Amino acid sequence: LQRALALARAPAACLNFNCMLILLPVCRNLLSFLRGSSACCSTRIRRQLDRNLTFHKMVAWMIALHTAIHTIAHLFNVEWSVQARVEEKGTLAAALSSLGDKPHESYVNFFRRTIGNPVGGLYVAFTYLAGLTGVIITLALILIITSSTKTIRRSYFEVFWYTHHLFVVFFIGLVIHGAGRIVRGQTAESLAEHNPEICYKNFTHWGKEGACPIPQFSGNPPMTWKWVVGPMFLYLCERLVRFWRSQQKVVITKVVIHPFKTIELQMMKKGFRMEVGQYIFVKCPAVSKLEWHPFTLTSAPEEDYFSIHVRIVGDWTEGLFNACGCDKQEFQEAWKLPKIAVDGPFGTASEDVFSYETVMLVGAGIGVTPFASVLKSVWYKYCHDATNLKLKKIYFYWLCRDTHAFEWFADLLQSLEAQMQERNNADFLSYNIYLTGWDETQATHFVVHHEEEKDVITGLKQKTLYGRPNWENEFKTIAERHPGSRIGVFLCGPEGLADTLNKQSISNSEADPRGVHFIFNKENF
Repeated sequence: LQRALALARAPAACLNFNCMLILLPVCRNLLSFLRGSSACCSTRIRRQLDRNLTFHKMVAWMIALHTAIHTIAHLFNVEWSVQARVEEKGTLAAALSSLGDKPHESYVNFFRRTIGNPVGGLYVAFTYLAGLTGVIITLALILIITSSTKTIRRSYFEVFWYTHHLFVVFFIGLVIHGAGRIVRGQTAESLAEHNPEICYKNFTHWGKEGACPIPQFSGNPPMTWKWVVGPMFLYLCERLVRFWRSQQKVVITKVVIHPFKTIELQMMKKGFRMEVGQYIFVKCPAVSKLEWHPFTLTSAPEEDYFSIHVRIVGDWTEGLFNACGCDKQEFQEAWKLPKIAVDGPFGTASEDVFSYETVMLVGAGIGVTPFASVLKSVWYKYCHDATNLKLKKIYFYWLCRDTHAFEWFADLLQSLEAQMQERNNADFLSYNIYLTGWDETQATHFVVHHEEEKDVITGLKQKTLYGRPNWENEFKTIAERHPGSRIGVFLCGPEGLADTLNKQSISNSEADPRGVHFIFNKENF
């Protein structure tokens, strides 16, 4: 029993610590405050804050592991405690379990009935506070974790969204789980009179004259609330701030339908201030009264509105598409557009783009959206005064499966391309657009137009490339051009590409602190 109790209590202590941590990475307003405070956070620390969701997932897996160990250990504890109540007299376990049956005795075995297993075990699980809350919070945790897999999140986001809010049930159950005080120990006063290491040998004579007195026990007070009350209060404040923001009026000023099932929402909100690469959470009550979805801002801070690009890939985005009247042919009146609630903006890794002299921006498909904000801001800065701009060189890579996705973004690149040429700084932006869904044989039709001044697909001077980039060559070429530089690598794209770019950033960085260093950053929300 002692061994199983130790195996239950050790992971319980780890659970307290991990449950204290689990809410902190999702306090978005707190992280944005820390991220924006240069006094609190250096660039290196801000890069760690950008990994908040990765940390959140790691803590969640540790909670799952310790819950499993804690539960299995207590299954043995309960079985042995129930069995001890029906065990024949004459054993130490029976003697300890019988304590409390007489007046003026305190019990050590929490199970007071004489019911054998398995009925006794089920009785503990569904009638005792510790057993019932344990079953509830374990089921809640199983539902939360199983619905958080990548497949569920992407294909059935609503399932992920609603089951994740079972964390409220989980934390309430966690706080009251130990209130029943079924784990009991010998009191300090009793230990002074009754030494367990000596008295266990003559347990049949406890309480008799000249022998060890009957030991006294008390329940251990619940400790979990001391660990989680602080993070729970912070998260409550976080939700109150989100609710207050969501009540502020947002006006949709323009809806633009782009090719490749993408719509652009241009909005205005009083007091809204943003930085490049930030993201917001959007709720459309006409589609769902509870669901919030994250979208990267594609507008620049210099513009008098803020915008997002939404690709229609699921039920919620399809509902937003229809609510905005995009499924109709006729012109939609502004007053017919749905109400929108906005929470944010929140900081991301892309905010640090202007902290480097040289950057690599890599976007895959709709993942190009954070860099639309960056490139727009660069364009505005060059239109006014770019003398104070630390950023001197941008290498931009955009990977798409087909030609339709280029159309909505090509206009911005054309404007930036023309602006750089007017100011005799055409080398400021080097961009490469890749059609990953095509190979050279499929692209043969366009090869005959390769000598033309502008690309036949995008209308840009830079020709479209086919297939996938050779990242090793790209990194080596950039390292040779910028020796001794810190080069920021920013990605908004799939995990497989993130692993590739992260490995290339490490392998192409020099050990010498004065050499070239690639600093990898990835969008996470």
